[in-house]
Amino acid sequence: MNRRFLLGIVCCLLLPSFLFSQAQGYKPYNGGFEIMQGKTPAGWYLQGDQQKYACAQDSLVFKNGKYSLGIDLKENTSVILSQQILPKYTGKKITLKGYIKTENLEGAGAGLWLRIDPQLEFDNMNDRPVKGTTGWTEYEITLPYDPEKMTGVAFGALLRGSGKVWVDDVRMLIDGVPVELLTPALTKAEKDTIAASGSGIDFIPGDAKTVENLKLLGMVWGFVKYYHPNVAAGEFNMDAELFRLLPGYLKVKDNKERDRYLFNWLKSLGSYRKNTANDPLSKLTVKFLPDLEWINLLSDPLATELHAVKGAYRSGKNQYISLVPNVLNPVFKENKYENIRNPDAGFRLLSLYRYWNMIQYFFPYKNLIGEDWKDVLTEFIPLFLESKEKQAYTLTALKLIARIHDTHADIYGNPEIENYFGTRTVPLEIIFAEGRAVITGIYDKQLESAGIKRGDVILRVNDKPVNKIVSDRLAVTPASNHPTQLRNIASNLLRSNEPRIKVFIKNRGEKILETIPQQNFYNLVRAAQDTAAFKLLPGNIAYIHNGLLKKKELPAIWKALKNTRGLVIDNRNYPSDFPIYDLCRYLAGTSRPFVRFSYVQLKEPGLFALGEPLNVGGDNPDGYKGKIVILVNEASQSSSEFHAMAYRALDNAIVLGSTTAGADGNVSPIYLPGGIFTYISGIGVYYPDGGETQRIGIVPDIEVKPTLKGIKEGRDEVLERAVEILNKP
Repeated sequence: MNRRFLLGIVCCLLLPSFLFSQAQGYKPYNGGFEIMQGKTPAGWYLQGDQQKYACAQDSLVFKNGKYSLGIDLKENTSVILSQQILPKYTGKKITLKGYIKTENLEGAGAGLWLRIDPQLEFDNMNDRPVKGTTGWTEYEITLPYDPEKMTGVAFGALLRGSGKVWVDDVRMLIDGVPVELLTPALTKAEKDTIAASGSGIDFIPGDAKTVENLKLLGMVWGFVKYYHPNVAAGEFNMDAELFRLLPGYLKVKDNKERDRYLFNWLKSLGSYRKNTANDPLSKLTVKFLPDLEWINLLSDPLATELHAVKGAYRSGKNQYISLVPNVLNPVFKENKYENIRNPDAGFRLLSLYRYWNMIQYFFPYKNLIGEDWKDVLTEFIPLFLESKEKQAYTLTALKLIARIHDTHADIYGNPEIENYFGTRTVPLEIIFAEGRAVITGIYDKQLESAGIKRGDVILRVNDKPVNKIVSDRLAVTPASNHPTQLRNIASNLLRSNEPRIKVFIKNRGEKILETIPQQNFYNLVRAAQDTAAFKLLPGNIAYIHNGLLKKKELPAIWKALKNTRGLVIDNRNYPSDFPIYDLCRYLAGTSRPFVRFSYVQLKEPGLFALGEPLNVGGDNPDGYKGKIVILVNEASQSSSEFHAMAYRALDNAIVLGSTTAGADGNVSPIYLPGGIFTYISGIGVYYPDGGETQRIGIVPDIEVKPTLKGIKEGRDEVLERAVEILNKP
C-alpha cells in the first residue's frame, strides 16, 4: 500500500478544502487587494479568530497599485487568506507569486501557500517562513500541474504569530503565463449558467401526490447524474436540467404521463455505448451493492431505459465526482452557489436531491443508516418545500444530515446554526456522567466565588429540564451514536444569545450566570489542557498523550519507555500528528493486520468493495515487553479511533474506557446552496475480519466511565484503572 495513502487517513488539513463553481472559469480577482467587501478583500476568504487580528486596506504601505492588505496579529494566532481557481488550463507547472512585508513578526512566521486539490501537492513555506521585520520581498511557490488529475487549486497567504504583515500583488501563472491571458476550456455543462442566480421556481406544492412524483424525480435525477455517460462527460448541467424539468413535471396528471415525461427527458440526453467488456467488478470483495431495485417497480419504457443507462459503458470519470488519489474518498465537484443566500423552492429541492443522492451512491456507511433511505427522501421533500426562511431551511438540512448517523456530518461555520444554538456560553465544561449533566471544568473565578464546584449537577437551564433539552436536540445533533450525541449536546447546553442565562444546579439552587462569546470558551478550554506528550507515572509506568505526540519525539520517548513496567496510550483526544506507524514499529516485534477499508466504485456508483488489510509493526526483536492499555471515550473520534485500532493490534494491549465516537475514515466535504457546508466519512473503516467500526465505535475490552464521586474528587478514574491493571503481576 502506498505510503501516501497511509499518511492521508483521517487527517484533515488545517487549510480549507474548497470546491469550485462549474459555471465560470477563473479570472484573477483582486490580487492587489484594491477592492474590499466589508472587512474582507473581495474574492478572498479570511479564516482565523477575528478577535485576535485586524485586517484592512493600507493606502500608506503598498507595493503596487493604491493599496496592500495589512493584517495586524494582535496576539499569537493564525490567519489564512485564501482563494481558488479551477484546473481549466493546459500546462505542466503552476506558480504562485506575491509580495510580503513584515514588522516585528514573532512566532511561526508568514508565507504564501499553494495546494493542488485533492491534496496532491502542497507547499506553505513552512521551511522558509518570513519573520521579524522585512521590506517588500517577492516570494513564489511552483508545483506540478496536471489538470487531468486535479479538482482545483487553492492558494493564498498563511500568517502565524504576532506582529504586522502586509501582502500585495498576488499572481498565478501556468508555465510562466499569467492565467488572465489564458483561455479556460469549459464543458457544455459549465457554459450552461441558467441556474446561476436562481431556479425561477418560487412555489412547489406539497400534497401527497406531488411528493410521490418528486420522490421519483429525485431518484431518477440522481441516478442519471452519476450513471449516464453523457452527463459524466460534461454535456449537461444537471442543476439546470432539474430547473428546466420541474415546471412541466409538476403538471403531469397521472403516473403514465409522469413516466413518459421522464422517459422523453432521458432520451433527450443522447445515445451512449453499451458496456460489452468483461466486468472487472466481479473480482471485487463486495461490501454492499447499490440500491437500484426501485427501477424494477417502474413502468416501461422508463424502466427499460434506466436499465439501459445502468448497462452503459462508463470510463470512471465524471464531471460531478472523483476520488482522492491513493486515499479514494469522494471529491464532490459542485457549484456552491455562494450568491444564493436564501434559496427559492427550486434550490431547496436541489439541496435535498443533491445531498440525498450523494449519500445514496457515495456514503460508505449507507448500509448502517438503520432505515430505508428512500423513505427519508419522502419525509423531507415537504419539509424542504415548507422551509422558506433561511434558518428554517438550514435547520431542516441539519435534521436531514443527522439522519445518516455520522459524527463527521455536522453543519460547520454557519451563522444560522450558531444563532440557533447561541453565540455566547458560560465558561463551564460539562459532560454527561451517570445520565446527568455534570460540571467538570470551571474557567472563571467568579463562578467559583458563586459557589459552583466541579461535580455539580445541572438540572434545568432557563427553566427547561436538562432531559427535555436533550430529547429536543437529538434531531439536530448529528452523531454516530448516542454517547457522542450527549457529548455534543453537553458542549451546547449553556449556549445562549443573551448576556445572562438561568441555571438550576442541584444542592445550589438557581444561579444567574454571565455568558461570554463562544469562541472565548474554546480558547479557555485549550489553555487548560496538558502540554507534555510523555511522562512517567509512579510504579515505572509510561504515559503517552496521543493528542500531543509528535513523530519527531519518538526516538527520545522510546529510550525513556522501553524498559518500563507498562504503557498507557491516552486516546481521549484528537491526534495532532500521525505517529501510529512509527510508534508501532518501536513497540511491535512483528507486523500484524489491524484495518481494512471499503471504497466506492465510480464505474458502478453505490457499490462498495473491501480492500486488503493493512499492517502495523515490523521486524523489531527489541519491541516493547510490557503491557499496554489504550484509553478511549466519546472524545476519541476519526483519526483517534484509527490510532486506537492500530495500538490495539499490539501484543499485550487492551482498550479501556467507554465507546468512541464511531466515525472513522477520511472526510469528504459537501456544499449545499445557501451557505451550508458539511462532511461525510468518505471511506469505510473495518477490522481485518470485516467487523464494523462506524456507529459502534471502538468498544473497550474493559468499560470504565467517570462517576459523580470521582469527578467531585478531581480524579481521572479511567487512568487510575489503567495504572491498577498495569501494576498487577
